[in-house]
Amino acid sequence: MDRTQKAAFVKGLAANITGAKAMVVAHYRGLTVKELTGLRRTMGAAGGKVLVAKNRLAKLAFKGTPFEELNSLLVGPTVIAYAEDILAPVKASQKFADTNDKLVILGGMMDGKALSKAEIKVYAALPSLNELRGKLVGLIQAPAAQLARVTKAYADKDTAAAA
Repeated sequence: MDRTQKAAFVKGLAANITGAKAMVVAHYRGLTVKELTGLRRTMGAAGGKVLVAKNRLAKLAFKGTPFEELNSLLVGPTVIAYAEDILAPVKASQKFADTNDKLVILGGMMDGKALSKAEIKVYAALPSLNELRGKLVGLIQAPAAQLARVTKAYADKDTAAAA
């Protein structure tokens, strides 16, 4: 990569991460190309992106962004996962790390707050927005369904007594 390509890469990465609300940094030493492609697919399905970049170039791209705090994590073979969805990179990378011990999560950032490995595990365990909506609808419908069952049972009892 010559100087102009590096400058274009840094500019492109900086443009990509400006819209990101969350980012996870991890070591990927030992992952095969197939496994890394699997991580990219998992992250893509969640609405995020995975990027392997030279640490020096990533640090330059992070300059002036909220992700500048992550520069201390950029040591060794690192992979960067980011997305506009606040939980997508956290959930997808933790899910992949749970099934593949070669991906070692170092930390991350969510909505301007730095996250440790432990915090990433906690956030990854949270239900998604759609799951929460489903639970809320179930909670709202439960009393009405119970009332309908009781009313039907009472009506069936009256019908059986009249016959």
